[in-house]
Amino acid sequence: MSFHVPQGAFCALLGPNGAGKSTLFSLLTQLFTTAQGAIEIAGFDISKQPRQALARIGVAFQQPTLDLDLTVHRNLSYFASLHGLSGGKAETRITAALERLDMVERAHERARDLNGGHRRRLEIARCLIHSPSVLLLDEPTVGLDAAARHAITKHAHDLSARDGLTVLWATHLTDEIEPRDQVAILHRGRLLRQGTCDEITRGMPLEQVFLSMTGAPTRVPG
Repeated sequence: MSFHVPQGAFCALLGPNGAGKSTLFSLLTQLFTTAQGAIEIAGFDISKQPRQALARIGVAFQQPTLDLDLTVHRNLSYFASLHGLSGGKAETRITAALERLDMVERAHERARDLNGGHRRRLEIARCLIHSPSVLLLDEPTVGLDAAARHAITKHAHDLSARDGLTVLWATHLTDEIEPRDQVAILHRGRLLRQGTCDEITRGMPLEQVFLSMTGAPTRVPG
């Protein structure tokens, strides 16, 4: 596959389970490597300039990686230290990240005591600590109720529209995608189509277009 996401765009990687979304994220973060092809992130070739490329990425994988016994603030300060941030600079970044995700009032709660939606917000806030230019969010609403899904989706769109972050949002749910979003439809490891949602659908429901191309269900059961 080959595609380009413009700076500051919200791009949905839309594909059924097994389409290759998580594999692509592993390639983008160098958990997997390949001898063929090229990946460029924020102007840096990841095979030739991995440190510079990876420094521009904030990533939240499907499986949560929070320390549930630490508070929200301690989770963020630990992550900040991994990026060489400490003292006042770290505190400034932590406060800004919490404000972006409406989590300031929960700074001293343990991660274990947060509901699923707030844990996801914390993971996204953690992605922002080192001021990345690209966010990779892999099925970030899995397991959340409708209200939490809507809130997380809105926060991610706001980060793109308001703050100019490039967001790559992996999902199999068409209702998380807005008409102006970029969409890349994946199926069985191949890119079937890319463009804005409006360009791809041409007046038809995105769910119908996606189903016709992949035969995949696109809604949360029940």
